[in-house]
Amino acid sequence: MLDAGYWILDTGYWVLVSCLWFVVCRLQGFGKHFPFPIFHQNFRIILSRMKELSKKTRDIKGLIFINLSRLLFFFLILLLFLLLFKIVIEGLPVISWKFLSESPKNNMTEGGIWPAIFGTIAVTVIMILFAVPLGVSAAVYLNEYAKDTFFTRIIRTAVNNLAGIPSIVFGLFGLGFFILFVGKNIDVVLGTGLLFGQPALLWASCTLAVLVLPIIIVSTSEALNSVPKTHRDAAYGLGATKWQTIRNVVLPQARPGVLTGIILAVSRGAGETAPILFLGAAFFLPNLPVVDLCIGNYCIPMINPAEQFMYLAYHIFILATQSSNPTETLPIQYGATLVLIALTFLLNITAIIFRYRFRKAIGRI
Repeated sequence: MLDAGYWILDTGYWVLVSCLWFVVCRLQGFGKHFPFPIFHQNFRIILSRMKELSKKTRDIKGLIFINLSRLLFFFLILLLFLLLFKIVIEGLPVISWKFLSESPKNNMTEGGIWPAIFGTIAVTVIMILFAVPLGVSAAVYLNEYAKDTFFTRIIRTAVNNLAGIPSIVFGLFGLGFFILFVGKNIDVVLGTGLLFGQPALLWASCTLAVLVLPIIIVSTSEALNSVPKTHRDAAYGLGATKWQTIRNVVLPQARPGVLTGIILAVSRGAGETAPILFLGAAFFLPNLPVVDLCIGNYCIPMINPAEQFMYLAYHIFILATQSSNPTETLPIQYGATLVLIALTFLLNITAIIFRYRFRKAIGRI
């Protein structure tokens, strides 16, 4: 507004100068020999000033919007910095090798969080193993094979809507479908008693895979759509089949976008608490969900998907809400939160490194 005021004063100045010059010329008797070039030059200056003023006036709303967006951005960055600063300051003194490698003790007021770390990594890895092949396959089918029909449009709409469903609904779905329906029927068919029809690490991973499936499908679809159509046409022109074109031309160029979806899925899944409340997350389990797979005289330790587990996000939730003395466990809460953030960051960094290498391989960097 201040700049607009300056432009108005400047334009008024040139208008006044031109009028005074015209009056002086008339009083001196110049008559029709009035120096029109000078007046014309002043008039052009006036017009240019008025155009700049109108442009400034039109840009005021844009400038307000840009500055407001910039202010909100820095405000959010400040909040994030303060939050991370608080977590680091309170949680860093708790972090030690003992805290990272031992089990909880004395009603979880002492000891470490190693079972929760192991359970979080196990659930996240199994979740990715289920979600990535299914999500990428669904995106490839919807984008490369499926025709644009009413049915496929319904599927795309459903996928987009799944991303907005509260996570607790996915937890209830996992309880009803995976445990009470799939797990109990497996027990009936195999005659294993109550083995699969109970909360376990496997069903928690499957439920989280369903939770992050829309993220992977949408990001993969965007990555596939970003591949130029001319590349597909060139492959078809060389005699490649549709599957050969997808496998050798489309998917290699879409890998960075697929990995972006995996990064978002890891961040979403590792921090969820509500979906695993009914699916095997335990309050206190000093032992790891591990079983020995013996082949002859050799035994290999592996994750036991039928066991219950501890989970970092659930562990923090229990310490904050169900502990007998939440104030006493507050340092452990901050330490576990810092470990969860660091673990999610490391998993994301791993995916980012692979994405960078794929982008470099296809020449986008």
